[in-house]
Amino acid sequence: MIAIVDYGAGNLTSVYRAIRHIGHECVITSDPAQLKRADKTIIPGVGHFKATRTLSADPLSSALREFIAADKPLLGVCLGLQWMFDGSDEAPELSGLGVFDGRCSRFSDQVKTPHVGWNQIAVDPQSRLLQGVPSNSYVYYTHSYRAPACSRTVALCTYEIPFTAAAESGNLFGVQFHPEKSGDVGLGILENFCGL
Repeated sequence: MIAIVDYGAGNLTSVYRAIRHIGHECVITSDPAQLKRADKTIIPGVGHFKATRTLSADPLSSALREFIAADKPLLGVCLGLQWMFDGSDEAPELSGLGVFDGRCSRFSDQVKTPHVGWNQIAVDPQSRLLQGVPSNSYVYYTHSYRAPACSRTVALCTYEIPFTAAAESGNLFGVQFHPEKSGDVGLGILENFCGL
């Protein structure tokens, strides 16, 4: 069973439908006990970084840390990826999970913000999450803040400057784009995650 974490941020239903579409069982939940029992977890999200406050507060925080300590696969999507970094300038008083190094920052006024639409990714062929995804594939974005490139980055996207499109560390994965809205490429990435 795949748990899709409901922490008050948007985009739960489209992730749920995409996972069901590719043939996997999933549930939308905010129940820590159900989260601990899950085989895999997805943390989706569209919205302000302040929404992640719920992820960093008990009882959800304890359940997530227990899940991670058990070395089960976890995927952060969009805001979920940003939460996996040290934090974001959008809510500087809040800490992120700190799995990936760096802070998320806003695109400058030199480019249209938010960054919405299709853009290409440069893929590290060693990535487990992105196996079978050719470099320069197009995926769908909608975000105003970007995660920096870091040592765990496995895909880059360039909009104004290169930023992390995907990162992974062990069984922890994150993507800035929305695989559930990225056609066959996105469904393939979700299938890779579900198959871990």
